[in-house]
Amino acid sequence: MKKNHHPKKKPGFFKKWSAKFHLWFGLGIGVLIFIISITGALYVFKDEVENFTRKDVIYHNEQNIEQKQILPIRVMEKAVVEQVKEKYPIHWVNIPMDKKMSYMFFWYEHNTDAWNYFDEFPIYKQAYVNPYTGKVLRVYDEKNGFFNIVKMIHWSYLLKQDWGTYVVGIPVIIFIIMLISGIILWWPKNKAARKQRFAFKWKNIKSWKRKNYDLHNVLGFYASIFALIFSITGLFYAFFVVQAMIYVIFSGGETKYPDFSHIKTKAPIELRTETTLDKIINTVKNKYPESYGFAIDLGHEHMDDHEHPNFEVYVKHLTYSYHKSSSLIFDENSGELLHTHDPKDKNFGEKVVSANYDIHVGAILGLPTKIIAFIVSLICASLPVTGFMIWWGRKKKKPVKTS
Repeated sequence: MKKNHHPKKKPGFFKKWSAKFHLWFGLGIGVLIFIISITGALYVFKDEVENFTRKDVIYHNEQNIEQKQILPIRVMEKAVVEQVKEKYPIHWVNIPMDKKMSYMFFWYEHNTDAWNYFDEFPIYKQAYVNPYTGKVLRVYDEKNGFFNIVKMIHWSYLLKQDWGTYVVGIPVIIFIIMLISGIILWWPKNKAARKQRFAFKWKNIKSWKRKNYDLHNVLGFYASIFALIFSITGLFYAFFVVQAMIYVIFSGGETKYPDFSHIKTKAPIELRTETTLDKIINTVKNKYPESYGFAIDLGHEHMDDHEHPNFEVYVKHLTYSYHKSSSLIFDENSGELLHTHDPKDKNFGEKVVSANYDIHVGAILGLPTKIIAFIVSLICASLPVTGFMIWWGRKKKKPVKTS
């Protein structure tokens, strides 16, 4: 008796075109997505690596600090300038709340006329300084440092950031389309197919093509939700419309972001002295003694100098994350505190916008989410490779011999 062989059902129109777009886009931007993903993976543990390699200067090891006073910030600045002898002025200082930690002085200049990263930032240096003596413990050239170059490849392919972010952002938009089309192609038609597609079934499989196919599909599926989150939070930096959409959605329809630019310095400049910044620093320290630290702009002119509507200080409350922060506005001349904006004062949209960076790099919940970000980034880097191998294997498929 002859068996009835039912012809294999052809894929529908939507699935067919999803497959075509997935292939074309993959071949077109695969290399770019690999670069973005692998640099993202390399950057995830930047803080952990630097905290380990720089631990001898992150802590100044000054003895008997209970009986000693931290130097006034302008005195400390002058001591640093004399030791480092850099032609550019110091831009800002990171001040930790932990008295055992060093102050971090930064030189940072932005040349808006350049076309690439190395020319756009003539200098980006960091000095670790003992705040009790003013001694420079070590200077790091952050501009040419491994992690910053990795970051800028990820951010703009080392192109000028004004438009380099778009060069990165457009492939990421296409990658999001590919993730969605990939889920459509992966989606099983029935229960039996579903069981096979959720896990590797390699017990009796010897073909590398099949294993490669499963790596692409199974890993791609499990990584897809996180990959979508990391992609959208990355687009936040490339396209203002994405920032606006995220704020509007999570704020419950608010279309105006809180603006405090009307709160400005009103005291006469004659009130500004060498100790004005110390007054501001002490106010912040007394107000947030349990926070991690904050940054103070030293107020010098810079290459891309532009108007600052007010003197604002950002306070970082957590060691591992930036999302929990406060902003304070001071009178730049008198040092008087004019306005405070704490996490409790922010609507949910503001909190999500503040958390965007930490979500993107996986720092939002510390080490567990960093591990997730690292693994997902590696999987995303593998998808163009395994996808290409699937296409190449089909292209080189030997024709079936007929007798």
